[in-house]
Parts: sequence; C-alpha cells; structure tokens
Amino acid sequence: MPGFDKPLGFGIAFWPGGKTFAPSGGRRMFPAYPLDLDLQLLMNQQWRSSALDLLLPVFSLRAPLFVLLAGLLVWRSALRGKGQAVYFIALVLAMGVTDLTCNAVKHEAGRVRPQHAIAGTYYQASGQWVRLPADYTPDRDRGTSFPSAHAANSMALTVLAMCFWPRLRQGLWALPVLVGWSRIYAGKHFPLDVLAGWILGAMLGWLFWLGWKRLAPRLKLPIRPDDLYRPFLLPPPDCK
Repeated sequence: MPGFDKPLGFGIAFWPGGKTFAPSGGRRMFPAYPLDLDLQLLMNQQWRSSALDLLLPVFSLRAPLFVLLAGLLVWRSALRGKGQAVYFIALVLAMGVTDLTCNAVKHEAGRVRPQHAIAGTYYQASGQWVRLPADYTPDRDRGTSFPSAHAANSMALTVLAMCFWPRLRQGLWALPVLVGWSRIYAGKHFPLDVLAGWILGAMLGWLFWLGWKRLAPRLKLPIRPDDLYRPFLLPPPDCK
C-alpha cells in the first residue's frame, strides 16, 4: 500500500516514556510505554498475512464460543446427566462477572484504542480490513481499551474449565492466547491491555474455583463434573 512501506510510529496519542498527550480538552491520558507500543506496531502492522486476516477475527467473536459451550453442554448432559448444566452455568457466570469487572476498570482507565490512536493501524469496518491513514491525527482522549474484556473473559473461562476438567490443561491455554492475539491484530487493544485482561481473568477464574469448592458440598454436588454419572449411558465406576 502506498505510503505504508513500514510500520508507522507517528500520529500516536500515547508517547514513549510514560508521557501523555491530550488532543482535546487537555485531560491527561493513559500513559504508554515503549515496549507496549513496539509490540503493538509489530503485531498489528508487520506480522500480517491473508490467512491471519481470515482466521484471527473468528477468535474475537463471542457467538461461536457460546455455540460451542451449548454443544458441549448437550453432549455432556447426554453422557453424564442434566446435572452437568450447573458447571456450565458456573462458567458463564465467571465470564459475566469478569466482563462487568473489566467494564468498570475500562471507564476508570479511559485508554484510547489503537484504532483511534495510532496512524497506520489495521482494523475492521463492516467486515473489511482498512487502515488508518499516515496523516491520521487522534481526536479523542478517552476510550475503553484497558483492560481487554475479551482476553479477561477467555482466561476466566479457561482457568475455571481447567479446574473442572483437569485433562483440558494440555491445550485449552491456547484459547486466551489466540483471543488476545486477535484483539491486538484487529487494532482493538494494546498488548498491555491484553496482559492485564489475562491477569484479571485468571484471578477471577481462580476465585470462582475456590468459591465453587466451598459451595458444591452444600449443594450436594461433586466438585468436578466428571464425578457425576448417568447409568443409562455411563455406568458408575463400581459397575461390573
């Protein structure tokens, strides 16, 4: 593309060294740091391909995740009984609480998204990839970039799911990694936003697990869903 032979580092609303710039109203903005900006330029403007343009946006969509969860719920319920629904409800609640927490932090932090801050940033508009012009000038001093709710929600889901089903620990960690990458690739977040989302999601997912271990015995439910059996399809372990 003409005028874009290399990643752009100008027209940025966040300046290295923790300095800030407020284009309107003089309000102090969220500080940025050199490594954060360098990674943003690499992951959004350099490390791109047509295959990634098609693949990564899928991990930013919530609908496929909920369809997958619904399918897994039906399968697990057929295998081990309707009691499995409680564990999936816990997963959704964990994501919901994480999302609300992120939104509260977002409005306090007020960090502007890269697609509204950095010249040359790639982002999607009406399903098409577009790029901010080289002479783009930021026109806002508040946003909802920090932290990434997508990264936080996916991490909370992953942590709690791996606690429920320990066998998932070998590969499920890739989900929040891909979700976080997709948000940087789409110009929605800086790497620091994603990292903060992962940390917040991991903490809340773990707190949900600790709370569930105390609540499950009171509900007369096993702590882990694999301990529920439905004899019609899966006999109990002591059945010969």
